[in-house]
Amino acid sequence: MSDSYFPRWREASSGARGVVAPHERLSWPQMFAMGVQHVVAMFGSTVLAPLLMGFDPNLCIFMSGIGTLLFFVVVGGRVPSYLGSSFAFIGLVIAITGYSGHGPNPNIPVALGGIIACGAVYAVIGLIVSAVGTKWIETLMPPVVTGAIVCVIGLNLAPIAVKGVSGSQFDSWMALMTVVCVGGVAVFTRGMLQRLLILVGLMIAYVIYAIVTNGMGLGKPVDFSIVGNAAWFGMPKFGAPVFDVHAMTLLMPVAVILVAENLGHIKAVSAMTGVNLDRYIGRAFIGDGLATMVSGFAGGTGVTTYAENIGVMAVTRIYSTLVFVVAALIAIVLGFSPKFGAVIQTIPGPVLGGVSIVVFGLIAVTGARIWVVNKVDFSDNRNLIVAAVTLVLGAGDFSLKLGAFALGGIGTATFGSIILYALLRRKPAQQASV
Repeated sequence: MSDSYFPRWREASSGARGVVAPHERLSWPQMFAMGVQHVVAMFGSTVLAPLLMGFDPNLCIFMSGIGTLLFFVVVGGRVPSYLGSSFAFIGLVIAITGYSGHGPNPNIPVALGGIIACGAVYAVIGLIVSAVGTKWIETLMPPVVTGAIVCVIGLNLAPIAVKGVSGSQFDSWMALMTVVCVGGVAVFTRGMLQRLLILVGLMIAYVIYAIVTNGMGLGKPVDFSIVGNAAWFGMPKFGAPVFDVHAMTLLMPVAVILVAENLGHIKAVSAMTGVNLDRYIGRAFIGDGLATMVSGFAGGTGVTTYAENIGVMAVTRIYSTLVFVVAALIAIVLGFSPKFGAVIQTIPGPVLGGVSIVVFGLIAVTGARIWVVNKVDFSDNRNLIVAAVTLVLGAGDFSLKLGAFALGGIGTATFGSIILYALLRRKPAQQASV
């Protein structure tokens, strides 16, 4: 690998089913197809998070692309990651703005100031890590903790996917049909079709759904009229922040959650690729923090490295960082197109929900993979208790309030895991009885 700031990406020669390393690339048509798949993988969450907070989804798609490119430059193209809307901000943003859950959020500017402050704290943590290393973070968050946090992210998101496809028995069956389509592509195809399993599986399920509803009259038909009425080109609706001390104080601690997420994601990618990425952790924090600040200044949500895209890498075994440049450029272009937003809106909820079930499950399994790769000893009661409690807090969406400060399930699980491990690590290791 080159010692220059950016790698000199060479075309992979490992074959259709081989691993493509971060410093390698596929042919450009294949790179484009993989970029599209990563956009599809991030799209559901990058749209859902802003919708839950009352942000403009098209702007957030656009800023996810900008943030990913900024991250790519800061890490020197060494860490394969896509940055999308973070779920860690949702609870606090809703509380700060008093959002009712319907339509645009009129108090977004106050939240933007807090998001920028959080990004600044995150970037400062990155500077500290770059100066003194990651030892202090790894002491607080060893593999048993980071694995549990990554696993919890998938489990915490699971109810969102299930609830979204539980409106009727028809929706539930269509979601399961989508899962089967994705699974069928993953198992029974080869080459690029297999690597594009999320995208191809979604397209097959979309066609089946359209035939069943629009053709056979069952369920809710796909409404294509919104696509015809949408403009091809339109500027994203940018916003400006308001710096309110109260909002900034409440949102700054979210940086700790983002650090844990990012650290867990980088450890997961390291485990999958066999490449030690520890030297880039500080830069990754800085890149993510700066991207969050830039997004906040433009009117977008806070961003984080996306486990959804790590899930895609896990099943495709393509880790080329250039794929994420392609995905980011696609997202930027799509952010300028209301018609694209309309096309995405036509994707049936049960189909998106079925894809989410697969992707969120892959996230949870990626967390477990961290435990396996790092040989976490679960005969040690300390590790056993930390992992067990973290999983239940996150999966059960256990929430805590300390005055005006509130923590949702992911936040509670993150802080709880770190604190519990710190408390128990001083105890002599007790072996579980068999």
